[in-house]
Amino acid sequence: MGQKGKGNIEDIEEIRKKAAQHKEDIVQYRRSIAGQADGVKERAGQDMVVLLQNWKRRLRRYRIYRLCLSFSLAASCMALLAMLYYQIDRSIPSIINVRAGEEESIHLGVPARGEIVSVSDQGTSNIPQGAVDIDLSKTFTLKTAMKSNYQMQVRLFGFITLKNVNIQVIEDQDLIPVGTPIGIYVKTDGVLVVGTGEFQGPDGVSYSPGKYILKSGDYVRKIGGQAVTEKDDFIQRVKDSGGQPVVLTIERDGELMDVELTPARDATGDYKIGVWVRDNAQGVGTMTYIDNQGNFGALGHGITDVDTSTLMHMEGGTLYQTDIVDIHKGSSGNPGEMTGMIIYSDERILGEITDNSNQGIFGTCNQRALEMGVREPLPIGLKQEIKTGPAQILCTVDGETRYYDIEITAVHLDHDNVNRGIELKVTDPKLLALTGGIVQGMSGSPIIQNGKFIGAVTHVLVQDSARGYGIFIENMLEH
Repeated sequence: MGQKGKGNIEDIEEIRKKAAQHKEDIVQYRRSIAGQADGVKERAGQDMVVLLQNWKRRLRRYRIYRLCLSFSLAASCMALLAMLYYQIDRSIPSIINVRAGEEESIHLGVPARGEIVSVSDQGTSNIPQGAVDIDLSKTFTLKTAMKSNYQMQVRLFGFITLKNVNIQVIEDQDLIPVGTPIGIYVKTDGVLVVGTGEFQGPDGVSYSPGKYILKSGDYVRKIGGQAVTEKDDFIQRVKDSGGQPVVLTIERDGELMDVELTPARDATGDYKIGVWVRDNAQGVGTMTYIDNQGNFGALGHGITDVDTSTLMHMEGGTLYQTDIVDIHKGSSGNPGEMTGMIIYSDERILGEITDNSNQGIFGTCNQRALEMGVREPLPIGLKQEIKTGPAQILCTVDGETRYYDIEITAVHLDHDNVNRGIELKVTDPKLLALTGGIVQGMSGSPIIQNGKFIGAVTHVLVQDSARGYGIFIENMLEH
């Protein structure tokens, strides 16, 4: 019995130990679970931090993207508005010519309103504000008094001031279309500096006395205080300088100034200043019109120097009768050309050139030239009367002056370039076969539409010789 009781006590102790161990295991397990929970919480916190960081980064990117998108959208809207503004501005001419005492119907088709704000010959306007308001989106009719010019203020959408338009009243005029080739000789007003360069002196050193003092486009009017008009005379005076400093009076950008330079000897012993000069220009073009006073207009653009591309300042010039001896047909990338033979004799003089401007060359005709104007005079057509569609040009390419069919493809009422108000395309099969379209030498060919004289050919597109540009006849008459 005693042995059995002892065994029971040992069993109880063993159970207690196991219970204690089990309790310890439970505690350890709870600690493990708690540790794992803390780890999960820590990892969850870290993941949350990463998630928040990614979210903030994405939010910043989204904000930047939205800002860039908003900026691009705003820039695009501004560009579209600027383009719309520019297109509308070009659709409204700065000058509108109307015939005195006649009704003129004008259609601009722009979302703007115009208000007549002044009459030029009155000094101050007596027109009440808002009294003459015009809807420019619709066709409107003007009838003006004699010799009165008006100013119209144009407002885009009725409230944004766009520009002021001068409405000029002109006398109706008839012109004789000519379309015959002419030889042109012009004398520069002074000696034109084409460029500067170097030459070698007797010592083998290169000299360029004119460099940095003279430049392309300068006109030398005097040397040593004495007028100079011819290239050979200018060169001789430099040679005669003996190497002493010379004072040149030059015209640059419309202003006269004196410059001093010292000629140097070249390898032959002659004194030079290292400049290329020109005192004249020659070429072939087309006479556009003769008016009732015996005056002519030709070319539709000015005579520019071939090297400096500047409008030549002209002392005087002469028109000569010329014959076309060859035609180089135009092609893509290669404009064609009419080659004329000019004989500089008194018997072939057609008139005197008095003006060289951006709108063409102008002057007076002699009797021989007047005999070339055998066609009936035509009324001029104002630019607002020109329509896209069929028209004709008058020119001489095969020895006979005749009309050829063209199509007016666009009309720019206020083009930046006065010589490109009309876009045209040659459609006549005969002219295309002869020349390929428009070639050099046809500048000045009259453009006729609906029985009215509307302009003159001025340029050809190098990429497509069948296409080109023209000037409004009213712009030629404003020279």
